[in-house]
Amino acid sequence: MSDTLPNATDQLVALAALHHLLQSHGVDYWLFGGWAVDFHAGRVTRTHADLDVAVWSHDGDRVAALLEGQRWAHTPEAGEDGYTCYESGDVRLEVAFLARDHEGCVYTPLREGRGEWPDDAFGDDVVELPGVQARVIRVGALIADKSVARDDPLTSAKDRADLLSLADRQ
Repeated sequence: MSDTLPNATDQLVALAALHHLLQSHGVDYWLFGGWAVDFHAGRVTRTHADLDVAVWSHDGDRVAALLEGQRWAHTPEAGEDGYTCYESGDVRLEVAFLARDHEGCVYTPLREGRGEWPDDAFGDDVVELPGVQARVIRVGALIADKSVARDDPLTSAKDRADLLSLADRQ
């Protein structure tokens, strides 16, 4: 991990521990967002503000207990809806919650509605970035998510860069 970008080493160490913690307790999780791009691209492509993982809503209390048992502090943001945040040292973790509707579609339950995920996002893909394994959303779903037009110019720029990093994976 010596050739990673600033702050990436701490995030990768935290992700390795998180993977082990959740896997050893039988909790399904999926890495998404920028770090999922890096795992699919096979390299660290940019600096990341946080780790983004999704877990089943019914595992939320168990995940909270596991994280707090590993000294992750619950640091909810005002107005959270469908996710919550934790911090350990300088590492920020955002945990999104998942549910499945009667037709089998996966979504994030929100106070007013639902947050949609690309079809077939959640499988059993475990990808390795040198020395660290993570369960990640499928590359096709990641590309679909990063292809959505965003209102925020900074997020749009990150999404365009992420799509370029994934270009050879299509």
